[in-house]
Parts: sequence; structure tokens; C-alpha cells
Amino acid sequence: MSFDLSFHIHRLLRKEPFFAVFSRKVEKAADRSISTAALSFNRETYRFALLYNPDFFESLSDEHKVGVIKHEFYHLIFKHLTRRLPFDYKKEPEKMEIWNVAADLAINSHIADELPEIACIPGRGKFASYYDGCTAEAYFKKLLEDKERQRGPYEPSSNGQEGEEEGPSPLDDHSGWMAGEEDSTAQIAEEKLKGMVKEAVEKSEKSRNWGTVPHAVRREIQKSIKVTISPETVLRYFIRTSSKSSRVSTVRRINPRYPKIHPGRKRKRVANIAISVDQSGSVDDGMLQTFFSFLNKFASIATFTVVPFDSTVCEEAIYVWKKGETRKWERVRYGGTNFNAPTEWVNKRNFDGHIIITDMQAPKPKASKCQRMWITSSSCKRYGYFQTREKVLAVDA
Repeated sequence: MSFDLSFHIHRLLRKEPFFAVFSRKVEKAADRSISTAALSFNRETYRFALLYNPDFFESLSDEHKVGVIKHEFYHLIFKHLTRRLPFDYKKEPEKMEIWNVAADLAINSHIADELPEIACIPGRGKFASYYDGCTAEAYFKKLLEDKERQRGPYEPSSNGQEGEEEGPSPLDDHSGWMAGEEDSTAQIAEEKLKGMVKEAVEKSEKSRNWGTVPHAVRREIQKSIKVTISPETVLRYFIRTSSKSSRVSTVRRINPRYPKIHPGRKRKRVANIAISVDQSGSVDDGMLQTFFSFLNKFASIATFTVVPFDSTVCEEAIYVWKKGETRKWERVRYGGTNFNAPTEWVNKRNFDGHIIITDMQAPKPKASKCQRMWITSSSCKRYGYFQTREKVLAVDA
């Protein structure tokens, strides 16, 4: 029976609550086409995936198994899969391998004694002159200098054969990374990753147990989750994760994993989004104008159905706001607020996502059958009538 990482991972990470959060969120699959392990973002399930060679893992001690798992999850924590590269990949693709090694060095200095000998570790072997604790960008700069001068890990005789140059290689496969890409899927991956890190931090803080995460790394992680993400990025993430996907095989699209062997997949995603606009008396005209100004920006991203409401849904005023359209603000109600009214209206229909724009001044509604998020002002988010685990986005004039 081959090694099953999913079966062993609870035992391996029982003393690492911070990393255990990532383990629960990341898909795992055995794959002998890779030599060790690899991380990627699954564009169909919108989940990060950890691929691993079961033969490689079975050959490791428990300590090294944990070290390699931590190594993979640190790639997520340090955003190596999604961050912008310090060079233009399209113009200088040959630098990608050097960046891959730099990313490994930045991680491995924190877990040096937990890794197998094949890992690139600052202060050891070919990297004896490299200080530990540096950033991936700092290691990348030094690697470039050493490669140009043919010294350190790039000495021509380092492989024992005169006249040939053999550079270092990363511990794992980085070909599934999205670094350097700026499409909407990369933005979704980055937003999802931030949520994972935030959850891991909250659980570690609550239990007062970070496991073996160094104090300096904790500070950097805590700082990273405070970075503000643009409303547009959050909305794109909401739309893409709410959308239904229809897939068809097509020979016109190259399959990246099995080119010219299997047909590629062509996906078409259409999200049916309802946006309920609170028009109760507590929402003044200025706030309503701000909400509609935001909706005009939202219309540049997608088509959606507008559902005005106060204590009930104003069904005669419901309309579809098409992508690219610009509309003026309007008020159709002045009554009290009941979030159950728009929730029930949306629940009875075939919507993929529901956004409620409001001042949050009413009791928490019943559960939504589709993904739901809230848009309000910064002050209303801070002093809302109720607390929710659903996404709350603050927008201001």
C-alpha cells in the first residue's frame, strides 16, 4: 500500500495548530509525475492543491515529512504562489529557476533542521556564504550576482566535472505557481489565501499556541493580513466563487498537463447575482447615493439584479442592471428594515450569490441558500446591529 499523506497528516501536524489550518483547507493528491511535492491553485475547484510523490514521502523520517509539509505551506504563507515577481517573466523567463531557489532559501532558513539533505539551506553546502533570515528578494539578488561571477552555488566545478555549470534546484516543483500572473483567477487565489492565513492566525491567537512558527515570522504574518484589499478584488472573488461552471472538451485549447494527448477544457462561468439595496428610513439620501455610485462601478464587472427593500421587497421596482450600464440613484421606499424580506425573495429564486447593501441597522436575518455578503459604510460596519461570519465590505464616499 503506497503512502497516503491524508491518512498521516493529522498525526504529523498534531503539535502544529497554525499549519493544521492550512492542511484542512488544501486538497491533497498523490502524483508520481513529480519527484517530491508541488503546490498549485485548482482553477476548477478554486482551492489550493498539494501534490506529493508517495514514494518520496515514504522514504522520509517523520521529522522530515513534517518539514516538507511546512515548507509547502510556507510557500502559501509567504505568498510565493501569487506575489509579483521582481523581474519580467515574459522578457526574462530564465530567471524563474533562480527565483524558485530564492523562495526556497527564504523558507528553509526557518526550518533548516527539519528538512532532508536535498533542500537548499542558507549557511550550508553550496550556500555556506548565505546568511539566514533574508527575504526571497534578497536571496534572488545574491543568486544573480553569484551566477554572473560563477561563484558559490554556481561554481563551474561544483558538480565535479570541469567546464560544466550546474546550478541549485528547489526542493519542490514550482511549475504550478501563479506568480507574475495578474488575471482574475490569480486575484481570487490571493484573496482566498489571505482568508486562510487570517483564520490560522485567529486560531493560533485564541489558543495561544503557534507551534514552531518563529516569533519574527509571526510578526510578518500578522502584518500581512492587515493589508487592505480593493473592493473590486473582493467583488471579483465573490462573483467567481458564486458562479456556476459548464465545461466542455475542446481540441482547440491545449491541455497544459498532457499537451496533444488529451483535449483541453473550455469553461464558461456565469454568475447570477442579486443585490438587495436597503431603502429604509435609516439610510439617508447621501448614503443611498454612495451605494449607487458603488453599483455603477460594480456594473463594470458584471450584470446583476437590483432588489430594493425596506421591511418588504419592492417587487415592482426590481430590475436587471446590465454590465456596462450607468444609472442614477433613486429612492422607492422609506419604511423600517427587515433583512429576512430580501433573503426570502432571493432564496426562492435561482441566484448564485446575494449582496445586501445596507446600514446594518436591523436584526440578523435567516440563512441564505446561496453565498451572501454585505456592503456598508466603515462606521456601520464597526457599529452594526449584529455580528456575522459572512463577508462584510466597507465602502465610503
